Amino acid sequence: MRIREQGRPQSVQTPQSPVATQVALRNTQKPAAEQAPSSTSFSRSTTAAEDLRPAAHTTGTSTVARVTTGRSLPMSKGATAIPDRATFEKLARRDDVPGQLGAREVKFLMTGVDGPNPQVYFINTNNIVYHWDFMTGGLGKPITLEEFNAQTYFTDHRKNLAGSIIARDNFEGPRGQKGLYTMEFWPTDPVKARHVAIAFKAIKKAMPFAAKNLAYHPAGETQQALANQEKSQLSRLRVKTVTTEALFKGVNYSAMNMGEGYGVLRVVDPANPSERPPSVRDVVIFKNTPNDLSHVGGIITEAPQTPLSHINLKAKQNDTPNAYIKDAANDPRIAPFLGKLVHYKVTPDGFTIEEATKAQADAWLEKVRPQQTTKLPRNLNVKKLVTLEDLAHKDLSSVGAKAANVAELRRILPPGMVPNGFAVPFHFYDSFMKHNGLYDEATRMMADPRFKEDPAVREEMLTAFRRKIRRAEVPPDISAMLKAKQAEFPADQPLRCRSSTNNEDLEGFNGAGLYDSYTHRPDEGALENTIKQVWSSLWNYRAYEEREFYRVDHLTAAMGVLVHPNFDDETANGVAVTKNIYDPNWKGFYVNVQVGEELVTNPEGGATPDEFLISAIGPHGEFETQYVKHSNQVEQGKTILTEAQARELTSVMERIQAHFQRVYGKEQDKSFAMDIEFKIGKDGKLVVKQARPYVD
Repeated sequence: MRIREQGRPQSVQTPQSPVATQVALRNTQKPAAEQAPSSTSFSRSTTAAEDLRPAAHTTGTSTVARVTTGRSLPMSKGATAIPDRATFEKLARRDDVPGQLGAREVKFLMTGVDGPNPQVYFINTNNIVYHWDFMTGGLGKPITLEEFNAQTYFTDHRKNLAGSIIARDNFEGPRGQKGLYTMEFWPTDPVKARHVAIAFKAIKKAMPFAAKNLAYHPAGETQQALANQEKSQLSRLRVKTVTTEALFKGVNYSAMNMGEGYGVLRVVDPANPSERPPSVRDVVIFKNTPNDLSHVGGIITEAPQTPLSHINLKAKQNDTPNAYIKDAANDPRIAPFLGKLVHYKVTPDGFTIEEATKAQADAWLEKVRPQQTTKLPRNLNVKKLVTLEDLAHKDLSSVGAKAANVAELRRILPPGMVPNGFAVPFHFYDSFMKHNGLYDEATRMMADPRFKEDPAVREEMLTAFRRKIRRAEVPPDISAMLKAKQAEFPADQPLRCRSSTNNEDLEGFNGAGLYDSYTHRPDEGALENTIKQVWSSLWNYRAYEEREFYRVDHLTAAMGVLVHPNFDDETANGVAVTKNIYDPNWKGFYVNVQVGEELVTNPEGGATPDEFLISAIGPHGEFETQYVKHSNQVEQGKTILTEAQARELTSVMERIQAHFQRVYGKEQDKSFAMDIEFKIGKDGKLVVKQARPYVD
């Protein structure tokens, strides 16, 4: 990831050029005047024709200066040339970049770029993190941080160039090219074609083993706009470029969550109800990302994922190895193991699948499961329906974290931005279960040997039990309260009924996708019928399997329900994390957003969302939008959110982050963030639907 040294003085201004029209969200706060680890960013994609193009050979005089190698250096500080991959790896540091965890990165510094003989140096990035530290400590040049920044960034008259070389080992080009090395600069720095070419020529010469696989990657909106503007100049200077769109389209492997696990390797089709449901003793291959998933031993998808998909959130929560592998079921490294018990491991560089024994799998499962049974806390003393106006985060023990946090959001965000409604407390579920003897029935079901031993039988019996819950009688006092509350809404208003248990949306455990929410339509009669549907989802197969793995006492689990008006015809929906998930030392926000009601967390039919990072990396702390991927549901070159909507979302996320850091007592914890869901209504207004602690 690229690093810009902090503390640039105000006097260093961004050059005035057409690039000033960049999509940058102005932030009134400057970055903290301290050195921080690196940040990564990616740009808006351009046309397909530009995706990966070696510049055409043309005649004419080049304006690029002759590059010379700098003085020799000890390997502990760096090198003036990288003759082979082994040397690259000695100098490289592992870092997370969007779409690639643990990428190998080598930083470089060029001096004298304003003269006839610029010199290139490759920094030992394991030992020296910052370019300025290399300039002073590695090269021994007496220069202040302010002087270095003024001479290196945001000027057409720079004396130095600072950047990174990132190994994109899992890239596959359109002509079968394997691997790519991308040359990248600080993403908001408008590096002109002349300077790009100086660096490209020097690095290509100094890294002969990678010369054919080197490309300049415009790493931010600023650079992509400039690359589009200077396309002909880059071509004339013979600079090969790669857009973000092409970079990630060409990836054939992406580690989403690193780790290892054991299980029977299976190709699972979520649409086939006759298949044995996957369990913690399976490593599953999905052709498409499933809408829900029980606890499994390992995950492989043949469709690309995003970090905020439900499947990856669950993988992170459960420490489950998870990777995107192109055409996995037919991969010769995988296909021979289908139907066999395997050990599966995901690393930044690739995956391992090898045959395993039952003893190994049993030992691993016992090692990763908790040793003690957990009884979930639940407050059953709240015996009335509670409006969101009367709730706050502190009430989560009686209504669940989802309902409590939505109520908390209403306290800090503008009127109309958060849904208004009420919560059905845990007491109502508990009273209903006791009234119908359903706790006793659940106890008998769970004691049945067939239920314990056979996942298919377990799923079948749980389905029957949920059916019984939906058909059971609601106690008269609860029925009367629900009927009265339903009458307070307009007769034609559909109501959204959302799960809010004591086993989801918690710190360290989000429970994403375990339970079900339903919309109650005006022609569906009594609201209690839909409430029972939500209650019954506490006994979903995937939810049961999750609790069983963690040795949770099932009879202490409780279902609350959050009820509020449902609004159809949204123009966009999204999920976001209120921090820079690639480097929390740089203030930022990570966003996935999709058109209409198309699911972001579990997209269908190959739909991809806009995936981007908004981070405060401008020369004066401005927010810059850096795209990782673009939605395939909109016209090429367009984005789902307008600049104004992105600016408003950024402001809202800042407020949510600051408030919930105080609520959870995490003011000093840089790793803390909230995972939010939002939508854009048909009126173009932003609505925040929920907030829960992000599980990293």
